[in-house]
Amino acid sequence: MLDTLCTLPLSSDLFALSLHPSDPILAVGLSSGHVQCYKLPPPPPSDSNGSVASAATNASEASNGRAQIETAWKTRRHKGSCRSLAFSWDGQLVFSAGTDGLVKGARSESGVVETKIAVPGDPVSGSEDSPVVLHALTPQTLLLATDSSALHIYDLRASSKKSPATIASKPNSTYRPHDDYISSITPLPPTDASTSGLPKQWLSTGGTTIAITDLRRGVLVKSEDQEEELLSSCFVTGLSARGTSTGQKALIGSGDGIITLWEKGQWDDQDERIIVDRGVGGMGGESLDCMVQVPEEMAMGKTVAVGMGGGLVRFVRLGPNKVVGECTHDEIEGVVGLGFDVGGRMVSGGGQVVKVWGEKVGEVDKEEEEEAETNGVGKRGLGDDSEDDDDDEEDSSEDEKPKQKRKKRRRNRGKDLNGKKNNFSFKGLD
Repeated sequence: MLDTLCTLPLSSDLFALSLHPSDPILAVGLSSGHVQCYKLPPPPPSDSNGSVASAATNASEASNGRAQIETAWKTRRHKGSCRSLAFSWDGQLVFSAGTDGLVKGARSESGVVETKIAVPGDPVSGSEDSPVVLHALTPQTLLLATDSSALHIYDLRASSKKSPATIASKPNSTYRPHDDYISSITPLPPTDASTSGLPKQWLSTGGTTIAITDLRRGVLVKSEDQEEELLSSCFVTGLSARGTSTGQKALIGSGDGIITLWEKGQWDDQDERIIVDRGVGGMGGESLDCMVQVPEEMAMGKTVAVGMGGGLVRFVRLGPNKVVGECTHDEIEGVVGLGFDVGGRMVSGGGQVVKVWGEKVGEVDKEEEEEAETNGVGKRGLGDDSEDDDDDEEDSSEDEKPKQKRKKRRRNRGKDLNGKKNNFSFKGLD
């Protein structure tokens, strides 16, 4: 389905990955506290119909050496690890959040810091409250979620006259939509009645619940306990509208290899489940740590890419609700960051590696493709559109190890993980 165009080695473990909204620029945040921006090759030209040309162009350029990935800048931005990254609405700034209790906004092209935010402490324990998720909701609004499940809302226009400008540590408002740390934030599209055309509501996952929060009215809805850890989310429109369905659904990735689908406006409970990874021995599947919709320009229909705790990226087509393909980011390390750049190239990150992917060149084995379409067959056992009702409790120590490793990796998300692996470097990528 996709081929690796290039592999970027990192100097320490990747904690965060973000892609520029309009330019081929990639930002990474590392466990060492470093933030680095790469300039990816220009996207392939569009054809006469306005769609992006085949990524065979990318593959050929990568093979003959014409494609270059340059380091725009690199700096140790935080004294602790960098936990989250987010580009501003227009891409001019890249915000980074660290375990040093600071959020910094730097110019995307130069890395020069222009804005600082001091993360509020935990009012219950009185200790520092490390950030977990950053999201630029609108040109003026930045969302910041923390370990204590606080969700702070900042107005980026309300800064002091210091240089660099420092936004007051006290946010405009703070909500607590969950009882556990917030693992993902996904904006909901504005309604037809919106005059600004900007989102004012968002979905968040935290612990075992989802919640809908409004910019001004606070937490609107909180789901029932789903009895499984919820880790990732995305929102898909343009699906088939049948009966009461509006064709707009939220997809939630769990720690047990299952995607649940939620109809917009009906947030009391899920209405569909897709098994992305079954696992073996009744231990549950691999965790679904990140999720993003595949650009429709890639002619894959309504499909989402899912980054998994075991190092795979699997592709799930909505409608038939089937796993239709996969690619391997790493044999051991999980995928912690996933996205598509402006040229439709997929970028995956995890461990000490970032990979850039393009469409596979050459003929696809039709028999293999049909088998994947029908059964979702893969190396580690893909799922289908129906939930397995087999409550097999068979004990397996070998199957238990990777699950324990995933939990440990999530618990260590905010710690300074200066790994002792061998570091590789390319000229210009240090």
